[in-house]
Amino acid sequence: MALTSLKSKIKYRISRSKNTVFTPKDFFDLSDRDQVSRVFRQLVSEGLVVKFGQGLYAKAKRSKLTGKIVPIKPLPEIAEEALTQKLNVKVVSSAEMMNYNSGKTTQVPTGRVIAVKGRVSRKMAFGGKSIKYQYVS
Repeated sequence: MALTSLKSKIKYRISRSKNTVFTPKDFFDLSDRDQVSRVFRQLVSEGLVVKFGQGLYAKAKRSKLTGKIVPIKPLPEIAEEALTQKLNVKVVSSAEMMNYNSGKTTQVPTGRVIAVKGRVSRKMAFGGKSIKYQYVS
């Protein structure tokens, strides 16, 4: 396969990568910001990736149940990967998760509350579901 266009180079890198989450900054070595952003918009319209936050994209697949384009991992997992690997924020267990794991409660946490050390002002959401942050010192 000849990698002649920027779009084909980005598609190749995404398909070969073990990561699920990408930012346009990962591809600035290939071209400038405007062209990389344009290619990402095209990839979103093709269904290769989904946008779940400002400058955050995840690998996508077609759902067998609904036929819609969805991320290949659940939203809490891709949000945690984005926080730790792309945004350099330390993620710890939330209070609800620690209570459930220790047996203090039987209520299963949804996973959409992520405990972070530090400040995060980026909203992450997909399909009407969003991630909430619990700030831990």
